[in-house]
Amino acid sequence: MLALSFPKFGHPACGWIALAPLLVALASPVSRASLRRSFALGLTTGAVYFTGTLYWITHVLAVYGDLPIWLAAILNAALIAYLALFPAIFTTVMCRALAAFGARAIAAAPLVWVATELGRTYLFTGFPWVLLGYSQASVLPIAQVASLFGVYGVSALVAAVSAAAANWVVTPAQPGRWKPVAAVASVIVIVAVWGSGRAAAAEWTRTGEPIRVGLVQGNVDQAQKWDPSRKASIFRDYVNLTRQAIGAGAELVLWPESSTPFQFEEDRDRADADVLRALARQARVSILLGSDQIERGKIYNSAFLVREDGSTAGVYRKMHLVPFGEYVPLQRLLFFAAPLTDQVGTFSPGVNPELLPFDGHFISTAICYEIVYPDFVRRFVAAGSELLTTITNDAWFGRTSAPYQHFEQASMRAIEEGRYLVRSANTGISGIVDPYGRVIERTAIYETTVAVGQVRFLRTTTVYARIGDVFAYASVALTLALVVLARRRVQ
Repeated sequence: MLALSFPKFGHPACGWIALAPLLVALASPVSRASLRRSFALGLTTGAVYFTGTLYWITHVLAVYGDLPIWLAAILNAALIAYLALFPAIFTTVMCRALAAFGARAIAAAPLVWVATELGRTYLFTGFPWVLLGYSQASVLPIAQVASLFGVYGVSALVAAVSAAAANWVVTPAQPGRWKPVAAVASVIVIVAVWGSGRAAAAEWTRTGEPIRVGLVQGNVDQAQKWDPSRKASIFRDYVNLTRQAIGAGAELVLWPESSTPFQFEEDRDRADADVLRALARQARVSILLGSDQIERGKIYNSAFLVREDGSTAGVYRKMHLVPFGEYVPLQRLLFFAAPLTDQVGTFSPGVNPELLPFDGHFISTAICYEIVYPDFVRRFVAAGSELLTTITNDAWFGRTSAPYQHFEQASMRAIEEGRYLVRSANTGISGIVDPYGRVIERTAIYETTVAVGQVRFLRTTTVYARIGDVFAYASVALTLALVVLARRRVQ
């Protein structure tokens, strides 16, 4: 049920009851689980959860990492096994709490689940893909909770329904068992009514300075991207698509991550860069593009903003690199995985969350999977970003679930921060999302196209933008307190 809560094969409704069977298995009086069995249940749940949502990594490693399929499968299995430890920690904590406090401990399940999701976000560089709250990214009345407590707040709300359902099942003889169900149902109704009203009012879609943004989706096959014989045609196609966007009224045009088949500021590629700068001057538009950057022997995955006069307004260097995609962690130990970075080199991380100046405003960009880190994006807004942009190259993912998952996770950042989000992806999905999570423009995958729409520069902030992941950290603190109290009680 967890795996089926996410696109492209799943449905958001599955998320609401996904944890209920697991909690019933842990809490049923006739089969109260031991710590060892609880850990095994959580590990099995995690293995199915992440195999069903991250199966595409094997394809990426085999096709683009030039690894044998068996080795790609082993590496993917290792990642899945690591991620499965977090549901296993969840079940272990819940087992201890249930042994100490009985079925009423089920009420703590949403907080414990959120605590493990926060751990998954940060430990060992983190991999917060398909957090439970992301399953509701397209259910806008519920997703508005993210403007208060971030995606973790949505996760807790969804998990609470499973907890109430499990409590109903495991306490058939208790006369008050309807109370948790009634309480959770009341909260869901209140949230849905409030969220519907918030999204319908859409106050921030009528404030701030408007601007038309064009998204270029070049649809360049990853195998052809660095083919010298294709360099000229790829660049020509991007220039023509940019002219198409300009013709539709775009004032700011976005190219995807690493879109240029050359290094933008290198002397050997100056002629191509001059063509792009000339286009910006002639059309009086700004262009945000992704390109590799070399400085002092280091390679950076960067985003360049070219002004209307053709000069470079600013450069952002990707800070959160993709393990085994842009660098190999513990490279000496994992020498056999080095082919993964042979084609793109080993990148260095950027240091500062640079804002890019645009006509009296500041915009920010997240490159590729940086967008799935909630607090990372919040840092840019706290620094003054008025428009969120993200550029990515999802060609690695093929026609798997990953491009759909990636887009919906990016959409959640717009709700959290109260900002428009614009996304340019090489092979899709590109799109524009308003501050309430409504998708204004959206392209299909694997089509060469342009999308143009209006966004606004905004300076107002959401509760989440101001307080960050306070709710998630409070969940960690309460989970630790629960573990301590349960241990004392059992002893």
